[in-house]
Amino acid sequence: MYFLKRMLTWWNTQTLGTQIFTARKGVKVGADSAGNTFFQTRDGKRRWVIFNGEMEASRVSPDWHGWLHHTWDQPPTEAPLKKKAWEKPHQENLTGTPAAYAPPGSIRRDDPVQRRDYEAWQPE
Repeated sequence: MYFLKRMLTWWNTQTLGTQIFTARKGVKVGADSAGNTFFQTRDGKRRWVIFNGEMEASRVSPDWHGWLHHTWDQPPTEAPLKKKAWEKPHQENLTGTPAAYAPPGSIRRDDPVQRRDYEAWQPE
């Protein structure tokens, strides 16, 4: 069953076709802190990522995203980008998860005191 799932679906892990293409033509360039592995062809024209876990595009850090889309030629392992003091560490998109941002007053807040951002109207 695992073999069929790998062969027919792309969202579980790399497909069989991607694995064969990576083995034949891929050159490993590096990996990021999330465990994702980055490859390119020998001529450098095609670049791709093999995700470690769920295949979600927001799990690729901005450094590697720029390299994948040919914004710069050198991968972050060879020419790391300079970080500004105000930059936060990369975080994947948390929309739709329990860890998603909920503004003050949202009904998704755990703290009921935080949910009271208005006073109900009472007739006199």
